[in-house]
Amino acid sequence: MLELNMKFGVRSIVAASMALCAFGAFAQKGETVKIAWIDPLSGLMAPVGNNQLKSFQFFAEKYSALNKAGVKFEVVGFDNKLSPAESLNVLKAATDQGIRYITQGNGSGVAGALIEAVSKYNERNPGKEIIFLNHSAVDPDFTNSKCNYWHFRFDADTSMKMEALTTFMKDRPETKKVFLLNQNYSHGHQVAKFFKEGISRKRPDVQIVGEDLHPLAQVRDFAPYVAKIKASGADSVVTGNWGSDLALLVKAANEGGFNGNFYTYYTGVTGTPTALGKNGEGRVFQIAYGHYKMGGQMDKWQDEFKAKFNDDFYTGSVHSIFATLGDAMAKAKSTDPVKVAAALEGLKTTSIFNGEIEMRKTDHQLQQPLYLTVWSKVDKKYNYSVENTGMTMIPVKEFPSYVSSTPTSCQMKRPG
Repeated sequence: MLELNMKFGVRSIVAASMALCAFGAFAQKGETVKIAWIDPLSGLMAPVGNNQLKSFQFFAEKYSALNKAGVKFEVVGFDNKLSPAESLNVLKAATDQGIRYITQGNGSGVAGALIEAVSKYNERNPGKEIIFLNHSAVDPDFTNSKCNYWHFRFDADTSMKMEALTTFMKDRPETKKVFLLNQNYSHGHQVAKFFKEGISRKRPDVQIVGEDLHPLAQVRDFAPYVAKIKASGADSVVTGNWGSDLALLVKAANEGGFNGNFYTYYTGVTGTPTALGKNGEGRVFQIAYGHYKMGGQMDKWQDEFKAKFNDDFYTGSVHSIFATLGDAMAKAKSTDPVKVAAALEGLKTTSIFNGEIEMRKTDHQLQQPLYLTVWSKVDKKYNYSVENTGMTMIPVKEFPSYVSSTPTSCQMKRPG
């Protein structure tokens, strides 16, 4: 009888342990994971911010039903007014609410301030650590000299985009004279720097006939800049401008009669397609991690997004964030940022948006394919009308991740 009781006791302990392990394996299932979205909802860049907040919230709902961890994602919007100082106030508000994940991407100046602030916060608040999910800020320093363990970037950085773009331009003999026009902050500076480095290596005959910088989100009339471009004799403009700074630039170029090429990062972003209209066909190029006809489920979701908001979805890094976060939480068996950060390092997954991706462990830079697209009329195959213009971005060349990947100088300092 004693032996029976002992066996029963052992079985009970084993069963309880297995149940506990099973619970531990899925301890996060059903949890709500809040992400603080910190970007502009006011000022000239508000249309971009509003679109991206809708994008994050729309796909938070989709991935809440799909992620392997079984968590529910909730995105809480905070207006940072495109200001680094205001972003730090917003960060405090988010942490005061107990939010452990933040995302931002509009403005590398803001991103740099947040990387530093998150690092200091985590040092001072063990057990309350937060993770910064960078959706669009592309200054290469963030995954090189300024790399940080708590920062993960989901867009391709400027070194990667310029590696791909200059590879494409190398084989365009008509490109001979380039004007560089960019926003006067770290992102714009890096666009110019990495373009000059890449093109001099691949096409040393290409001349830089002009270079200028302008204030971020302050210029309302780009006519004087277009006059400079025309006077320089440039056949092409290379710009990392985004939002109103690109929309108003191409509008001024159309009105000022500049008929050269534009090589951009953000043609598809709110406002620029409408500013282009039917102009720029075959002359406006974009290097990015996607386009409007990625296929399969993505096309269905894109159409659903348009039907719901009468707006276009273009921030594809949203998919990478939710896909990798869900996988990392499942792998970590936890939603604790300390465990999730460790699980994110080196994580490989398949994105519904753009296929095989990897969060490189060395520097926390996502490795993914890039696409060179051109502004064109819709056709039977590429039939998505951007901002209802009858135009779209048609893929010209795909760059697998091993082609666009660039080395890193990051010396990651890890906790412990």
